[in-house]
Amino acid sequence: MTRWVPSKREKYGVAIYNYDSREEVDLPLQIGDTVHILETYEGWYRGSTHRRKAKKGIFPASYIQLKEATVEGKGLHETVIPNELPLVQEVTTTLREWSSIWRQLYVNDSREMFNRVRRMMYDLIEWRSQILSGTLPQDELKELKQKVTAKIDYGNRILDLDLVVRDEDGNILDPDQTSTISLFRAHEMALKRIEERIEEEKSQKQNIDINRQAKFAATPSFSLFVTLKNVVCKIGEDAEVLMSLYDPIMSKFISENYLVRWASSGLPKDIDRLNNLKAVFTDLGSKDLKREKISFVCQIVRVGRMELKDNNTKKFTTGLRRPFGVAVMDVTDIITGKVDDEDKQHFIPFQPVAGENDFLQTVINKVIAAKEVNHKGQGLWVTLKLLLGDVHQIRKDFPHLVDRTTAVARKMGFPEIIMPGDVRNDIYVTLMLGEFDKGNKTTSKNVEVTMMVYDEEGKRLENVIFPGAGDDGISEYKSVIYYQVKQPRWFETVKVAIPIEDVNRSHLRFTFRHRSSQDSKDKSEKIFALAFVKLMRYDGTTLRDGEHDLIVYKWDAKKLEDASLYLNLPATKPMLEEKGYSMTGKNMHNFGNFAISKDSFQISTLVCSTKLTQNVDLLGLLKWRSNTNLLQQNLRQLMKVDGEEVVKFLQDTLDALFNIMMENSDSDTFDTLVFDSLVFIIGLIADRKFQHFNPVLETYIRKHFSATLAYTKLTTVLKNYVDNSEKPNVTDQLFKAMKSLEYVFKFIVRSRILFNQLYEDKGESDFMDSLRQLFRSINDMMCSTSDQTVIVKGAALKYLPTIVNDVKLVFDPKELSKLFTDFIHNVPPGRLVRQKLYCLIEIVHSDLFTQHDCRDILLPMMTEQLKHHLENREELEACCHLLSNILEVLYRKDGVGPTQRHVQIIMEKLLRTVNRTVISMGRDSEIIGNFVACMTAILRQMEDYHYAHLIKTYGKMRSDVVDFLMETFIMFKDLIGKNVYLADWVIMNMMQNKVFLRAINQYAGMLNKTFLDQANFELQLWNNYFHLAVAFLTQESLQLENFSSAKRAKIISKYGDMRRQIGFEIRDMWYNLGQHKIKFIPEMVGPILEMTLIPETELRKATIAIFFDMMQCEFHSTRSFQMFENEIITKLDHEVEGGRGDEQYKVLFEKILLEHCRKHKYLAKNGENFVMLVVRLMERLLDYRTIMHDENKENRMSCTVNVLNFYKEIEREEMYIRYLYKLCDLHKECDNYTEAAYTLLLNAKLLKWSEQPCAAHLNQRDEYQAQTQGHLKEQLYQEIIHYFDKGKMWEEAISLGKELAEQYENELFDYEQLSRLLQKQAQFYENIVRVIRAKPDYFAVGYYGQGFPSFIRNKMFIYRGKEYERREDFEARLFTIFPNAEKMKTTSPPSDDIKNSTGQYIQCFTVQTIRELPPKFKNKNVSEQILSFYTVNEVQRFQYSRPIRKGEKDPDNEFANMWIERTTYVTAYKLPGILRWFEVKSVSMVEISPLENAMETMQLTNQKINNMVQQHMNDPNLPINPLSMLLNGIVDPAVMGGFTNYEKAFFTEKYLQEHPEDHEKIEKLKDLIAWQIPFLNEGVRIHGEKVTEALRPFHERLETCFKQLKEKVEKQYGVKTCSANPDERRGSRPRSMVRSFTMPSTPRPLSVASVSSMSSDSTPSRPGSDGFILEPLLPKKMHSRSQDKLDRDEMDKDKRERKKEKRNSRHQEMFDKEFKTTDISGQSTEAVILSETISPLRPQRPKSQVISIMAPEKRFTSSPVSTPGTPKAKLTFSLQPGLNVDLNGADNSEQTGIPPPLPVKGNSGDYGTLTESQELTISITPPLHQPRLPPPLPSKTPPPPPPKTTRKQTSVDSGIVQY
Repeated sequence: MTRWVPSKREKYGVAIYNYDSREEVDLPLQIGDTVHILETYEGWYRGSTHRRKAKKGIFPASYIQLKEATVEGKGLHETVIPNELPLVQEVTTTLREWSSIWRQLYVNDSREMFNRVRRMMYDLIEWRSQILSGTLPQDELKELKQKVTAKIDYGNRILDLDLVVRDEDGNILDPDQTSTISLFRAHEMALKRIEERIEEEKSQKQNIDINRQAKFAATPSFSLFVTLKNVVCKIGEDAEVLMSLYDPIMSKFISENYLVRWASSGLPKDIDRLNNLKAVFTDLGSKDLKREKISFVCQIVRVGRMELKDNNTKKFTTGLRRPFGVAVMDVTDIITGKVDDEDKQHFIPFQPVAGENDFLQTVINKVIAAKEVNHKGQGLWVTLKLLLGDVHQIRKDFPHLVDRTTAVARKMGFPEIIMPGDVRNDIYVTLMLGEFDKGNKTTSKNVEVTMMVYDEEGKRLENVIFPGAGDDGISEYKSVIYYQVKQPRWFETVKVAIPIEDVNRSHLRFTFRHRSSQDSKDKSEKIFALAFVKLMRYDGTTLRDGEHDLIVYKWDAKKLEDASLYLNLPATKPMLEEKGYSMTGKNMHNFGNFAISKDSFQISTLVCSTKLTQNVDLLGLLKWRSNTNLLQQNLRQLMKVDGEEVVKFLQDTLDALFNIMMENSDSDTFDTLVFDSLVFIIGLIADRKFQHFNPVLETYIRKHFSATLAYTKLTTVLKNYVDNSEKPNVTDQLFKAMKSLEYVFKFIVRSRILFNQLYEDKGESDFMDSLRQLFRSINDMMCSTSDQTVIVKGAALKYLPTIVNDVKLVFDPKELSKLFTDFIHNVPPGRLVRQKLYCLIEIVHSDLFTQHDCRDILLPMMTEQLKHHLENREELEACCHLLSNILEVLYRKDGVGPTQRHVQIIMEKLLRTVNRTVISMGRDSEIIGNFVACMTAILRQMEDYHYAHLIKTYGKMRSDVVDFLMETFIMFKDLIGKNVYLADWVIMNMMQNKVFLRAINQYAGMLNKTFLDQANFELQLWNNYFHLAVAFLTQESLQLENFSSAKRAKIISKYGDMRRQIGFEIRDMWYNLGQHKIKFIPEMVGPILEMTLIPETELRKATIAIFFDMMQCEFHSTRSFQMFENEIITKLDHEVEGGRGDEQYKVLFEKILLEHCRKHKYLAKNGENFVMLVVRLMERLLDYRTIMHDENKENRMSCTVNVLNFYKEIEREEMYIRYLYKLCDLHKECDNYTEAAYTLLLNAKLLKWSEQPCAAHLNQRDEYQAQTQGHLKEQLYQEIIHYFDKGKMWEEAISLGKELAEQYENELFDYEQLSRLLQKQAQFYENIVRVIRAKPDYFAVGYYGQGFPSFIRNKMFIYRGKEYERREDFEARLFTIFPNAEKMKTTSPPSDDIKNSTGQYIQCFTVQTIRELPPKFKNKNVSEQILSFYTVNEVQRFQYSRPIRKGEKDPDNEFANMWIERTTYVTAYKLPGILRWFEVKSVSMVEISPLENAMETMQLTNQKINNMVQQHMNDPNLPINPLSMLLNGIVDPAVMGGFTNYEKAFFTEKYLQEHPEDHEKIEKLKDLIAWQIPFLNEGVRIHGEKVTEALRPFHERLETCFKQLKEKVEKQYGVKTCSANPDERRGSRPRSMVRSFTMPSTPRPLSVASVSSMSSDSTPSRPGSDGFILEPLLPKKMHSRSQDKLDRDEMDKDKRERKKEKRNSRHQEMFDKEFKTTDISGQSTEAVILSETISPLRPQRPKSQVISIMAPEKRFTSSPVSTPGTPKAKLTFSLQPGLNVDLNGADNSEQTGIPPPLPVKGNSGDYGTLTESQELTISITPPLHQPRLPPPLPSKTPPPPPPKTTRKQTSVDSGIVQY
């Protein structure tokens, strides 16, 4: 084979291994993926997965498990459908859907829900396997299907998936084949089932199967199936195993025994029944379900010797029944259906009797009470299963379990239903207890009771005693023998089954005998006593149920052998007393010639007979012929008989009643009594207690009833009752008759049918007349206004419809319909409304309504009634129920005839009424869902003909049509916006949408036809239509892109994309408007915009052009389209922010509108400008929306700035202010109070100090509400001043305060506010001079490479760092946002290769500010504390200095050719501003010669010394240590002021000759060196005044060094002197400065390069805490090679750090040694004020001091150390050219740049892996178009499947969890 071959049989399969694609042609697979196979080739398949059908590729055949499937279509349209059961396919789909959610739960670490879903998925997988196995019996398969569907529905609910609606068999409903009403009811039922299941889960009844519970409620009887697997007991003899059900609460057996005879060999005696010991305990009912507990009890009775320990030396008696033990199991959970596992074998532990006289009943109760049994491995093994139905039903439903060999143990008592023909005549006899005198024995007797059944002639009835089910009948039953017990307690029950005809002649005889253990003695033991009881009493009734104390007669063989002699004796003690004999005294022991024993004996009987009654009155009726004189009395007494007795003999009783009626046909003497008796019996069965006997009555009427003339008498009596309904003594009986009306008429109709069969329609007219007369009588009764008959009328309304289906069999249905119509019309107005409506509901349910002719009569009457009651808001629930049922019948396709005309009737009479009802109902109404379903059903069942006819319905009144359409449009829009159905009712919602769409389109046709021309145009109607259509199109339930792919595919295949359909209709309707279009501008701009933003490409292409049409319309009308432009900009902002719109929409909008505009003669230019404006706005709004979900608020700030500046540019003040407030909120969340203040200031600048009223858009925030602009501006200023105060920008606060004070003082004259404001200003001034503020660093950041978004690509920004934020921490924030970016190692400008590369490169370094003082401070002696503010604030220019070497290296003086390259950066705006970063707009670079660098260094050093001297003069409390380090670093002989190298480099003849132009600079440098001496002199003087004794040696050395330095400098460069008056130098500054922090204690070296702090990674970059560099740039600190490298590799960096730590530690040791007595920190603790607020975004200042000694120079230097790292928040950026707003709050027309927007954050901020969904425009060269070629043949052999040992994956569909 050399080519791909189309597959024929191999079409569908499932991946059983994961397959990773290694080449482009490979198709990646995950376990569980289903594949559609298209072609094959040598071990390879080519095809696609069902999840991504568009992606085709090749994969190994060995990785696929093929499955059978049906192929439909050919070629490109080929599809495969798995050949699986629908339920299996549903499970598969469900598992796939759940697996993706399960995976997400794992990712989100939702452990509890993850485990719940896993358990549910495992259950479904297991059940799916069982279904596919095909081995389950039908009943188990049906039950399993119910479990599967319940689990799916429950899982979908807790996972917030769609509700699945099913039919009764669990199959998913097809909405196309289901009526709207049925669909709604199915949703309600499904929701109810799931909620019940959830409640069960909450109440921890997790194992209850709700479906089974529902079945129990519906099934009157059920059975317990038992299989005895084995008996593990060491008996040693034959035994009887007796199993039965037992109520431990009542201590009573409730079923017959199931008897298994067990041989001594350990096997059943009947070896044929080995492994087939099955029994079913039947007739259990609802009463048994309500029992608190039910136990399964097994009694073991051994049959053999008296004692097991007897040896064989003597001959022992055998065949004795002796107690052995019991086994008990609680089966309550099995009986109630909580546990159901037929395969589980239960072990029931065995408890032997404690002694030979231990009663079995006592042992049972002990075992039940005990917690556990010490069974020693002995017990029974059984399986148990609950079966629903009676014995006949279970034989039919479970033939594999219940067959002819299965024993049937019936419940001791009647089942809840006794069907006719179910003849039963069982008498249960229980041997209870006795007491026997030992007589002439030395010990108590071993009594054995023998029970037999004899007739009155003394003949024994054979085989009528049944000790248990599964065993044959016996003639005599012998009891268990309890050894030497005086009062034995047997509690042994046997069943006596005697033919009915023999019962009255039979009696039970009990004989008592002592049994001996030795056979020889036992033979001599004779019967010593006898007892008996007759089964029939003297009055013909059966022996009463209950206990009977029998008289024990002494045995007399001669007298008692003859039954005729003792049967005349009293059998029980009560009978003896009735004869006048006392149970005490001398006469007790003799009764005539018979001796009564002292012994006592008690039995209990229970009669279960359908032919024998224990009630005398019932017996009298059943035997009425024997005494007709008592017939009336018997009939009256019947209605007093207990109902349970009557229903047991239902058939016989009914036969007796109708026989009485038939045999007295010529007389009406008994007719009324018989009728009343019949009503009584029917009423009994209607009682809830006996409702299960309804089938019995039905069966009797159908099969056993035979009274052919009963109809005449029953009709006559009923009519007589109705005619006399107002008589008091008749009303009650008529009410009962009405309740029994259904079955009375069943008897009437059946009787008439039987009569017709015999006499061929004889008397037909008389019968019809009698029924007519009866109905007329009922109608006359309904017309009556008497209050006495109200209850009867209600009963008539309720029960009369029940006769319909029967009466129409013998009566004309059309005439019957007319009679019912009259019946309803005769109901008094305003009374019995509810009953009347439910009567109509029952009529609709009847067969009458399904007949077309009858419906013609009934439906108009029903619609009139509905219309009347709906309009009056009466009984809305009943009205809705009735309408639902009518529509349900009309939907049916079969058996109801044509329905078109009837739908039209409903449409004409009820549609508008229903609409108005829905409109008037609130969403909280419980029945609004029903009404909406009715309205939807009407619309669905209306055909095109009906819609066309609808206009005619309203006649010629045009306003009626308008009102109807207006109401309908409003109602539809309301229902769409606030759906009455739950969101997960997807099928119902989609059905409603489908119907609404058709209706809207039909109504749109009406608009075009009727209301479009100039004369009839209805603006509001058309407007409502457009708003409705757009609301329909934009509703949440139709946004397919928000759904999973599977759900989306289902909806499209079933309904299509309804958005396209309605969208095209809207477009057509718009263009149909013609000259009326201008009336909809600008109101319709917003709705149309909503429509075009729907992410459906074809819809967008078709509808975006409407905008041009709107522009054109407005332009032709007003010569501009300003209204349209304003509206679309406003609406676009809200729509995009709300989540609509994307990059594709922007492109389509631009393309389509530009095409149209450029073709237009007048709109070409203006239109193009407008389109580009909107496109620019959209770009910013999309960026803003994307970034708004970013965790990093700084990203969001930048995007907000982009948008607000755009709105300012286009002069949209309302939107501009809206985004200003958003930006302010973001700043407040980040504690950026300075930036928040600048942001609010922009808003304040828009306002005037005037009484001009505030426009609505100015009052956008509740906290800023004012009537005038001046008042609002005042509020804003107060807030801004507050924020400036929190941000320590007191200078700015003072500036605004002055402006506000001017208003208070000269305009508002509010001196109270002025006073408070001035107090604040005073505090601000004091803060400026007393509180030292943090000086944040500034960082230059460059983003280079094509991997960055365009708005930051190859651009540089200046960032204002956070307080105390080091460059290392700042960089960490950057690289958190761009984790794939690479850090540049140099500060040099990047090459073009880097800029054009596809990667991401970030360059970051610290820059120094260039201070720009306000003019008022220039050339004035101002405190540095005041000026230092401007060092890091109000700065726009920054510089960075980099050392470079020119010329050859001079080994003697490296400094001579060391130049400084100084780069100056100018930002777009001053910092701080409304952002913490701005783009660099200009860069300039200068080179500073070594000489100029030296001058600059000396000047700054002198200034530093002077500043520190001033500080100490103004604040004597300042610590001396910084001054000590500064002075020592300069006067140390090893340094000699730092100018020794200057002398070598510049003060030589050679240099002057080479650089004659530098002569003036050299002189200036000398002058600076000379000026250093007076500054040092003053510093040494102050040091001497403040030095401690511990530091006195150090000071003396300092003085010596300074003296040498002074002599040298003054000698070479002259003498300079400072002002002698210290106060002049001190100025007016306060005597002390309050410092807000203490000096740090951890050593940290300073930067060395220059003022610009050329720091590397390992060198901190910030200057000293007071803003100055602490030491000059010295040649000896320079590197010997070029310093253009900012960072070394990591190894060098680590080495440098280790060296530095070592050096610092050595310096610390030197300091400790020299200053060991100095308490440095103690000196700074006196005046410490922490003015900073500690917060997560603002770390606490360092609190200790650092002193480090530079080893080569032996100098003291001071520098702050870094604080603990701040939380590393993400940081991203965004740039946007073209802004012209002053971001510091002031106008700046010269600046044209704009602040940078932050980049859109993608996956972890990595812009190197941008996806399409991130909506970033990145230029990508499209691939060249290639012709479509056939797939290449694989050049490799297919890989073998992975070894099975490695497949340790727990995976559903795609392998979620892998190990």
